[in-house]
Amino acid sequence: MNRLRAVPRAHLAAGLCLVALLLYPVVNPWQPYPQAVMLLGFLLAIQASSWNIIAGYAGYISLGHSMFLGLGSYTAGILALRWGVNPLWVAPIGGVTAVVAAVLIGSVVLRTRGHAFVIITIAMLLAAQILAINSKSLTQGSDGITLDLPFWDRDFQNIPFYYLFLVLLVLTVLFSAWLRSTKFGTGLVAIREDEGKAASIGVNTTRFKIVAYGASAFFIGTAGGVYAYYLTFINPVGSFAILGSVTIVLAALAGGRGTLYGPVLGAFIVNLVSEAATVYGGGSQSRVLLFGFALVLVVLFLPRGILPTVEAWWRRRHPVDVEYTDQAGALARAPVTTRERAPAPAATGPEGAAEGEILLDVRGVSKRFGGLTAVDDARLTVRRGTITALIGPNGSGKTTLFNLISGGMAADSGEIWFGGRRIDAMRPWERAHLGLGRTYQVTRLFKEMTVQENVVAPLPDSRPRTMFAGGVHGHEAARARELLDIVGLGRLAGERAGALSYGQQKLVELAQVLMLEPKLILLDEPAGGVNPSLLGRLTEVIRELNDDGVTFLIVEHNIPLVLDLCDPVVVFSHGTPIAEGPPGRIREDPLVLDAYLGDDWRPAAGDGGPRTQGAATREAVQ
Repeated sequence: MNRLRAVPRAHLAAGLCLVALLLYPVVNPWQPYPQAVMLLGFLLAIQASSWNIIAGYAGYISLGHSMFLGLGSYTAGILALRWGVNPLWVAPIGGVTAVVAAVLIGSVVLRTRGHAFVIITIAMLLAAQILAINSKSLTQGSDGITLDLPFWDRDFQNIPFYYLFLVLLVLTVLFSAWLRSTKFGTGLVAIREDEGKAASIGVNTTRFKIVAYGASAFFIGTAGGVYAYYLTFINPVGSFAILGSVTIVLAALAGGRGTLYGPVLGAFIVNLVSEAATVYGGGSQSRVLLFGFALVLVVLFLPRGILPTVEAWWRRRHPVDVEYTDQAGALARAPVTTRERAPAPAATGPEGAAEGEILLDVRGVSKRFGGLTAVDDARLTVRRGTITALIGPNGSGKTTLFNLISGGMAADSGEIWFGGRRIDAMRPWERAHLGLGRTYQVTRLFKEMTVQENVVAPLPDSRPRTMFAGGVHGHEAARARELLDIVGLGRLAGERAGALSYGQQKLVELAQVLMLEPKLILLDEPAGGVNPSLLGRLTEVIRELNDDGVTFLIVEHNIPLVLDLCDPVVVFSHGTPIAEGPPGRIREDPLVLDAYLGDDWRPAAGDGGPRTQGAATREAVQ
């Protein structure tokens, strides 16, 4: 009983619906018309659930997905005639054909997104229709292909097709659920929410999108082979109809794009309404009008779909109390790791820092935006094992330099070397796989994902075994929970990342980067907007990680924190370094005082110490 209670309500409801659908032909076997309506609903649900993989998970809206149904139909029909076999035997080959076509097309069209991608997918659908019409030797052109009638007795009516489409629907939903539970699934959602950030945490966005596009085509193509046998006739106009793609999109949007069961629910609703419009509304023309009107209503009044809207309403009516820690809570007192934390490493000074080998070497890098030079022939070295600070006034080019190092931008000139390899021509995920991680000035978590999914999403390498590792259970999920415990947020693993405080999001982003097993972490203003108690916690984590061998390059405006935590310190101004050295030397450098620190940090006359106002300011911040 306890195990049953642990099963999510959505799965229980889906299981009960499946039992009812399995029993329906047994209870009512002599009604072929309702069976036909239901099996067409299964077919639409297969297409909507498959479309959901590329559009709901990855966020790439395709209006040409009915093309894969036509490809599967034609593949099964042509092979059945030429080989003299039943189309059902070659229906899976129709799925393979759809996958091959999707991969080839996706390799080209997935370089675009937004309106351009939508238009290209429509063009591909229409191109497939034209190709089928003009390839008469293969497809018999506009005359179409006629197949043999089903081999079973007429007394069975549509029951075999009913169960075939139902089995395909179950397999499609299970496949979609499995994909979503893997790191591949979290990577697709990461692409949907922030593709640039996804690339920076090791997600090969190009590969992920192409694989998702291919995965979204297989069951549609297979169902197309079964559908061809059901119709016993295939023609180009019916197989590659734009209305079919619009129906798929409407079904997924109505039920809830990005959810597991939303496209299935939407498919049944759309199919029943479509059938009612055909029977009672005057035929196909009224159906087209109805679909257009329904699509407008869904976009305006149910933009998230039925299931997400109902779920949001339920959460408002039944709020779950989450124990968030505050500045006086356990978060500030939790240990940094499971072992006893070692004391913070003492400052090594410039000589100690120089003993480590060079890990990051920026050689004469420049970046211009029109007439503005953001980074000007910058040269910077970060040695292994150090916590190096990069400070300077706003607009001096520090974040732009971070973007150039991590791959978010391409340098106009210069070279960037990391771990002895030149990386300035590498893609962001390739740099991440080498052990280069970064956080952002304004946190860029995937807000609609859970905290654990955010930490699971990064990929430290490009192996398929890593890409399809479990994101909910297994080694990768266990590693994510361990990292959340390290930053003190293990209890919030199941919460939505967008619901956390800003300081907690900073800690989650650090745990996310640690999933890459980085050699160097670029921290962009880790103290910005963070509660003082959480800032102390963040500082402890940085020191502990550095003690374990992780190197840091930190952009920060909290000067007392920089002087206490970092050595060496590099000062940036007008896109180039103007000073570098240990904290004691930097805070007394006249050039740095004039360019950035100001009069508060100038030694008072006669005592060699800082001015009273500067000391008071530092004490207040600390």
